[in-house]
Amino acid sequence: MVEAVRKSLRDSAGARWAAMTVVAFTMLCGYFVADVASPLKPLIEQQLHWNSAEYGLYTSAYGWFNVFLGMLVIGGIILDKKGPRFAGVLAMMLMLGGAALNWYAMTPAVDGDQELLGTRLPVVLAAVGYAFFGVGLELCGITATKVIAKWFKGYEMALAMGLNVAIARIGTGLALGTSGLMAGAATVSTPVLVGVFLLGAGLVAFLVYCGMDRKLAASEPDTKGKAGDDDAFRISDIGRILANRGFWYIAILCALFYSAVFPFLKYATDLMVQKYHVSSYWAGWIPALLPFGTILLTPIFGRIYDKKGKGATIMIIGSALIMLVHVMLTIPALDHWVIAVAAMIVLGIGFSLVPSAMWPSVPKLIPEKQLGTAYALIFFVQNLIALMGTPFLVGWVLDRYCITGRETISETVDGVVQKTELVHYDYTTPMMIFVGFGLLAILFAFLLKAEDKRKDYGLEKPIQKKAETTA
Repeated sequence: MVEAVRKSLRDSAGARWAAMTVVAFTMLCGYFVADVASPLKPLIEQQLHWNSAEYGLYTSAYGWFNVFLGMLVIGGIILDKKGPRFAGVLAMMLMLGGAALNWYAMTPAVDGDQELLGTRLPVVLAAVGYAFFGVGLELCGITATKVIAKWFKGYEMALAMGLNVAIARIGTGLALGTSGLMAGAATVSTPVLVGVFLLGAGLVAFLVYCGMDRKLAASEPDTKGKAGDDDAFRISDIGRILANRGFWYIAILCALFYSAVFPFLKYATDLMVQKYHVSSYWAGWIPALLPFGTILLTPIFGRIYDKKGKGATIMIIGSALIMLVHVMLTIPALDHWVIAVAAMIVLGIGFSLVPSAMWPSVPKLIPEKQLGTAYALIFFVQNLIALMGTPFLVGWVLDRYCITGRETISETVDGVVQKTELVHYDYTTPMMIFVGFGLLAILFAFLLKAEDKRKDYGLEKPIQKKAETTA
């Protein structure tokens, strides 16, 4: 009787997919806010008078607390100790509070002439808000990943993780495609405010999941009884994770791969304006092709991994595509907007391949009781290199080496003539940096495949077991 009740949830396809959909929606809301400022760089420079270094400081702030205070690792331990309900609600509250401070910093209520720690006050406040938001989103990400690993173990795990990523990237696509239009119609802070309201909806959605998780726990009353000391997470488990060479290959591959994508998206809209001569109000739609393209492809590639395997090979192909696209974008003579569109489409394919295989591969290397901490450690490396170090590096390089000219434009607003300085950049050097990350990602993908062959983790084998496909 107990067994029949147990199967009504975890083994119910409807329950599994409902749980995935709810947590994926929370990720969609978070991804919208994460990229809401990406299309706004030219407008932020015009309306708020930030320079590229200040914008780079702001975007790099996402990883400040996660890296320097170790909040991401602490979050992973909290997830493994307290469970997804507590961790998820905490994550949503951090995101909501951080996004609200981010919005406030971009409004006229903050005096742009004041300084704090040698930096203008609005930049500092926006950065601190983004840093708190970053803690929340990363904790939300590892929570969602562990939730899916829990609900889909032995089932369509790679497909579910692929769909989770795909739904989340709808948020990125919406941010890239609509932020410039909203800012043009109102103010530069308006898209951020929309993101705050979205996060409120995401919090409500996760509270719905908490109810589902309680029902799952109730349907498995024997879980706690079976869980002995060997099943409980210990701090010493961190050492076991760090001693796993395959774990490190995945962590470094993750950081390198995302260094070639996420920081690029922060500057892609400005690249469209500077190199491909697209209007700043519409330029965000070209990078938006990337996340929208992944919506269909990531689940497809995940399903291939479920049924056919070849996870390490998929990661190699995806890394190679990323590098080739950045090579194409680096060549100065290829400056027609059609080239940019084609590059974004191919980049979307590469961006779909690697995550569709990478995230479902971690449970093949790491025991379930350690998954939250393992994902947190991977995200820590990602934050350090991809989300904090690289955006700041690119902003610094642009201001130091890539300015090709300045232009002052005048416009009349409510009868008052306002002058704005436009800065022109050559993006060749930053794009070469992204090419380097892509090349290194290929190297570590090959190292991961060799380690899998040596240790037989099963990365090249299917995830979904044949006996359970008909369950």
